[in-house]
Amino acid sequence: MAKGINLTLKIGANNNTKPASRELMEALDSVEVTHNDTGRSGFQIVFAVGRSGNKDQKDYKLLRNSLLKPFNRVILIVTFNAKPKILLDGIITNQQLAASNEPRGSTLTVTGEDVSVMMDLEEKSAEHPQQDEATISRMLISKYSKYGMIPQVAKPSLKERPTKNERVPVQQGTDLQYIKQLAERFAYVFYVEPGPASTKNIAYWGPPRKGTKVQKALSVNMGSFTNVDSLNFQNNALAATTVAGKVQDRKNNRIQKLRDETSDRPALAQKSALKSQAKVRVKQFRETGRSTAQARSFAQATIDRSIDDVVTVTGQLDSVRYGGLLEVREKVGLRGAGYSYDGLYYVKSVTHKIRKGEYKQSFTITREGVGTTVRGVKI
Repeated sequence: MAKGINLTLKIGANNNTKPASRELMEALDSVEVTHNDTGRSGFQIVFAVGRSGNKDQKDYKLLRNSLLKPFNRVILIVTFNAKPKILLDGIITNQQLAASNEPRGSTLTVTGEDVSVMMDLEEKSAEHPQQDEATISRMLISKYSKYGMIPQVAKPSLKERPTKNERVPVQQGTDLQYIKQLAERFAYVFYVEPGPASTKNIAYWGPPRKGTKVQKALSVNMGSFTNVDSLNFQNNALAATTVAGKVQDRKNNRIQKLRDETSDRPALAQKSALKSQAKVRVKQFRETGRSTAQARSFAQATIDRSIDDVVTVTGQLDSVRYGGLLEVREKVGLRGAGYSYDGLYYVKSVTHKIRKGEYKQSFTITREGVGTTVRGVKI
């Protein structure tokens, strides 16, 4: 690994993960882990494979290693400047062998997703009578406690527990599909993030997190202070969207007007596209079977998601020069790009690319417009 960085790989059956053998670590070529602000995290581990003796004539030795078989559990821990960080807790879902005529040119790639993939294997038809969405979500998550899932469920502002005479919540699909469907009723999200300890995972169901911590700045064109290898900026004038329409509350049948034109996320740009552009898209609300509170939540989320696509910055940083790991769902400062694009951003995704002597992080950061709102950023 790069200087000051150590990678620990634990692998095995679900509740029996152990540090990888010397054989596996010596064959390890590269690791790639992707974190998104919503949805699943994924990983890809590449091993160099070959045949070195009579025992290997029938097959590659690593292919016979039971640790790399599908549905085994993989835990990746990065120790950066003596501080350990659980990068991933996932399940192997795919193997790929690339054979080569060159010595040590053949590779075995194992690919997988975070432990939430285990919630997506069995379709079910089930009723959840007299249960509200938050209660159902907590119950579904608790079924997977053997994968270390700890429910972190936010109660919606409107708690609705329907009687049997009103309606019966019915699940048609996998647990993961249904829990996401329940989240969509309030424009909530569901994802699993590793930690706080090894084999433990926080399963979050609730409103999108807005990010409170400001991370060390990304620096470009600043000489020895530069820690970014590349940056690309995109300002999409067609992204910002407002919502208008009407909703007939399914509980009291009253018709309410909807007109929402502002975001409730913290302002990161001086000139929000919602206010500064001459034209902004207007989306008509045409959903049925919702309460007024649910409709307003849906409209708010539509606006919030749209501003994530106004100013999008993609790039790659050198982890050693940056001095740490960039975290999703938090803020980060950017400097050296000029007044229009300097300032604070929301971290939408990070892909960690690790190989011997190198640790890069590709990222996507976003905000609602141009112009900085701060005089300086955290260095």
